[in-house]
Amino acid sequence: MTLPAVVPVRRTLRAVPLGPALAWTVLALLAVAALWPGLLAGQPPNAVDPINALTPPGGEHLLGTDQLGRDVYSRLVHGTRDSLTVGLGATGIALGAGSLLGVLAAMARGVVDEVLMRLTDILLAFPGLLLALLVIALLGPGTGHATLAIGLSALPGFVRLARAQALVVGRADYVHSAVGFGQRRWAAHLRHVVPNALPPLVVFATLGIAGAVIAGSSLSFLGLGPQPPDPEWGSMLAEGRGQFEDAWALALGPGVAVLLTAAALTVVGRDLQRRLEGRNGHGRH
Repeated sequence: MTLPAVVPVRRTLRAVPLGPALAWTVLALLAVAALWPGLLAGQPPNAVDPINALTPPGGEHLLGTDQLGRDVYSRLVHGTRDSLTVGLGATGIALGAGSLLGVLAAMARGVVDEVLMRLTDILLAFPGLLLALLVIALLGPGTGHATLAIGLSALPGFVRLARAQALVVGRADYVHSAVGFGQRRWAAHLRHVVPNALPPLVVFATLGIAGAVIAGSSLSFLGLGPQPPDPEWGSMLAEGRGQFEDAWALALGPGVAVLLTAAALTVVGRDLQRRLEGRNGHGRH
């Protein structure tokens, strides 16, 4: 008698992709940890207790303590803010500056386009992490400098994509019609080209955040990101690499956090990409 009620539920569950749903759930938990870490971790992240150093997981310390007696779980939760700040900030810099330069190159053409593209090619010739290390070598370590360094290293990809999208949309009939009816070329680009070129850039940015988080953790692992005693996943990995046999959670916790964050952002980005491609394909028909 309950079968008719069960069938729609099963159809609904099949209609909701499990991967994106889990990914959005992980991102929601990360948002809570970054904005309100006290809701998930009650102990202060920098409270030193040498007597309880390297305590194994369990009891009052869910993931144990580090070599200074600080609660690993609390530091892991509070470290979400710095880790995501670097990732989101760097991607925001690359998205904003890259979109502006790419659209400018597509609109200007000629010498401006050539100069911007050659500079972009030069930046693309350097590996992203190497370019970030060069910027930090000039500016010094710290959260802000690491964010800027990673943003500049990701900039060329956004410039290329923004230019390509602007050129494609700029050839559309409605853009030519707007110019033909007397609208200035730059006004037509601002009104029609920029809004229609942004969605692929936003999807690309979502995927880029995952790489930026990993790059930020890599810089922190080297001691070039947020400075102690601020907790950050990369620096926690560096602190725990020599204590893995005695306190495995000290390194495993932040490692899993970086992995889950990057995986969730990648799944969400791919899902947004599929939705965008499906909408564009439907629109062409």
